[in-house]
Amino acid sequence: MNIHISHETRYAYQTPTKRSIQLLRVTPQNLGHQRVLSWKLVVPCLGSELFDGFGNYCTLLSMHEPHQQLQIQASGEVEIDETAEYLHDERIPADLFLRHTDFTRSSEAIRDLAAKHLSRKINQDNLIAYSADILEHMPYTSGSTQVSTTAAESLQLGKGVCQDHAHVFLAGARTFGVPARYVSGYLYTESDQHLASHAWAEACLNGYWHVFDVSNQLFTPSHHVQLAIGLDYNDAAPIRGVRVGGGHERMDYRVQVLSGQQQQQ
Repeated sequence: MNIHISHETRYAYQTPTKRSIQLLRVTPQNLGHQRVLSWKLVVPCLGSELFDGFGNYCTLLSMHEPHQQLQIQASGEVEIDETAEYLHDERIPADLFLRHTDFTRSSEAIRDLAAKHLSRKINQDNLIAYSADILEHMPYTSGSTQVSTTAAESLQLGKGVCQDHAHVFLAGARTFGVPARYVSGYLYTESDQHLASHAWAEACLNGYWHVFDVSNQLFTPSHHVQLAIGLDYNDAAPIRGVRVGGGHERMDYRVQVLSGQQQQQ
């Protein structure tokens, strides 16, 4: 299946910023289940390109002139193998993804939730059951949390978005010795419920990475376009930056993810 993606992000500042630096992870790579047929990144200035420590393709923008707006547009076409059941990815040793972070530090509630499914046997079925239990305890609720919300906080709140679901899954899986990583990217779905940069978790079983998209209860990479991986949101966020000045910031985005058939209509 060919997936056409258009992702536009606009920042508007209350007053002109003196300067800003943006790290973009919005360019997909060729991987086992995905092949990039075309990709275009439109930014306000020439950026340097690099790979970060997780092997993610990054673009670094440094804007030294005062500016009150910033617009970033990424678009292209990616071919997805709909028959793929898992991923083979040796860029980073799997055991690195046993590390907890501030976002994914476990709590008693997370340990208890995960223990119901993972304390006796670790396999895909039990991880799927854990994923379903997370969604039952914290239904997808847009706007219910912030980018700074931790796994423990979102579970206690009892609701969250895809980022929170991924963090809770990672916290519980790592507690029981399962290497698990945070993934950012795009999801093709006929529903418009999650039309934004998406996030999900992947766990390593027998040397292969399996998808655990808690928000949508999807467990294969057949509809997912991977942008970046990491230990948590901070490592894989599509756009992160710092600025000097500017006052209040407003961000607007528009995401469109279409199949090749929809694109032709």
